[in-house]
Amino acid sequence: MPRKLEQSRRLQKRAEQMIPGGVNSPVRAFRAVGGDPPFIVRGQGSHLWDADGNQYIDYIGSWGPQILGHAAPQVVDAIISATRNGTSFGASTPTEADLAELVISAFPHVQRVRFVSSGTEATMSAIRLARAYTQRKYIVKFEGCYHGHADALLVKAGSGVATLGIPGSAGVPEEFTQYTLALAYHNMDALEEAFNKFKNQIACVIVEPVVGNMGCVPPAPGYLEAVRAVTSRNGTILIFDEVMTGFRVAFGGAQELYAIRPDLTTMGKIIGGGLPVGAYGGPAEIMELVAPLGPMYQAGTLSGNPLAMAAGCVTLRYLREHKEIYDQIDKRSGELVAGVAAAAKEAGVPMTYNRVGSMFTWFFTPAPVTDWTSASKSDTEAFGRFFRSMLDNGVYLPPSQFEAAFLSAAHTEEDVRRTIAAAKQAFALAPA
Repeated sequence: MPRKLEQSRRLQKRAEQMIPGGVNSPVRAFRAVGGDPPFIVRGQGSHLWDADGNQYIDYIGSWGPQILGHAAPQVVDAIISATRNGTSFGASTPTEADLAELVISAFPHVQRVRFVSSGTEATMSAIRLARAYTQRKYIVKFEGCYHGHADALLVKAGSGVATLGIPGSAGVPEEFTQYTLALAYHNMDALEEAFNKFKNQIACVIVEPVVGNMGCVPPAPGYLEAVRAVTSRNGTILIFDEVMTGFRVAFGGAQELYAIRPDLTTMGKIIGGGLPVGAYGGPAEIMELVAPLGPMYQAGTLSGNPLAMAAGCVTLRYLREHKEIYDQIDKRSGELVAGVAAAAKEAGVPMTYNRVGSMFTWFFTPAPVTDWTSASKSDTEAFGRFFRSMLDNGVYLPPSQFEAAFLSAAHTEEDVRRTIAAAKQAFALAPA
């Protein structure tokens, strides 16, 4: 049944008069899926409500951090309590060390952590730190992995094995990305060749241990181990970007799940209970190069914001004390993802899927998705039709074929049943 859209359309037109595209992050504009974006006014548990009163089962969860669901009472109470004492001071507060202690308890290699205000800040700071520590210039990233919008990371991966960075955004001079090597994910030959070609010149390799930005793509067995081995052998810093996966796929993130220890870890989203936050951390030997102890400068007035610290402490303490949540959401996610895939198969709709815990993507392609090349073969028009039908039936998915979806502890069996039923309706409407 078509949704009421009058208020959201009015709000979109108003926003477009003042904000580029009417949005403050491009994916919200729905350019990849078509249709009208809803303006959200409220969230509770697993559900969202828009300005027209439409209700949705939400599988975005603010792109991952809402693992306890929207407006979790304990998180809301912590934020309100902290707010009564002031919203920002530009000075140290006791809660910063409380949250640092919780983060360090989850990641064995992290002895020191520095809080920032976003995942982008965390990754660009970790890369700067890796360069400072190794005194090298080159960095390696992988095609389809997104690490924020810092200039050196907005790189379009070229063909071939060790392709020098070509800017993937207007306004980024090629000189800013000339030391970025963009390689194919899962291609160890390309990585080995890059290290041979740029011997003793690669400062760091940064990777999403479970990719979330070409859709959910898990690492093949042995891949992360091989990346760890080649970086260790070459004295290169291995950075795990756990902005999505940290405290999401396991309490200790993907590095706990796969038993791999990186040199530096970047975090975000979830460690602030959904408020703006990021962090990077690692061994004291590396982290003590960060100012004021060392020469690697990084600062931020809102870093360690007391509201985010309070929300993060409550969220991480709850997850640490209720680790059964991970089994619960893994089981429920498995039922959901397999149920929708079964409905697609029954309807004759080509689809495959990837899932790691409560992080998943349905790809509209019959072939397995293991990297950007295979992900990019998805039928994005088919995904757009599916997305719009699901939205009309009260299910809010990421508005892009190439973004991971997330399930929270607040999602119920009824939510799963209704989502599978909505998918069956969407597939019944698919062109023959």
